[in-house]
Amino acid sequence: MAQETAENQGKGAIFDLDGTLLDSMGVWDQVDIDFLAKRGIEVPEDYMRKVAAMQFRQIAEYTIARFSLPDTPEALMEEWDRMARVMYATAVEAKPHACEYLAALKASGARLAVATSLPPQLREPAMRHVGILDFFDEVVSVDDAGDVGKDQPDVYLLAATRLGVEPTDCTVFEDLLIGMRSAKSVGMHVWAMHDDSSDADWPEICELADGVMFDFHEAPTRL
Repeated sequence: MAQETAENQGKGAIFDLDGTLLDSMGVWDQVDIDFLAKRGIEVPEDYMRKVAAMQFRQIAEYTIARFSLPDTPEALMEEWDRMARVMYATAVEAKPHACEYLAALKASGARLAVATSLPPQLREPAMRHVGILDFFDEVVSVDDAGDVGKDQPDVYLLAATRLGVEPTDCTVFEDLLIGMRSAKSVGMHVWAMHDDSSDADWPEICELADGVMFDFHEAPTRL
């Protein structure tokens, strides 16, 4: 891991939360399972893959349309949010060695940001719960980037701008292939975190990413 030097001065590290820093993808699986089970619906195998890169409202609209639910998007999002808040604030854990890696990067002179799809009411309690909130210079979401999802690079570019670091001097840590493609399209380096949710895309991820890891003990010391 990075030593306490200035070897990463002028560099930016941009982290996804769900599935990358946070071992949290199972939260949404459980929320979906519990939500649909109440309605007598079993979660289809392709559902999580379909909604992985969607924003919160898009997921609600897709779910309503797919399962012909009587709910409004607002009511569905409110119920999901209520279920998820409890789990993010109490049950979510950090990926192995994440806290140590963030501390080492900070000490090495890097500027740190989060680029996430999570809204503040979920991300801040989770980051506080696992002890990583204070490491970051900036926290941005797709909402801050004009509601543009990670299939476009807007949220990563916004994070770089707020850090004051050129995109080509930024390394993005992601678990979703679609986000990695976006980051690479604007010249950013990409390190891929393995998550069960990305198993189907793992061969393509390995070809695309500058490096891959199964926990942060394997993360790069120099960005």
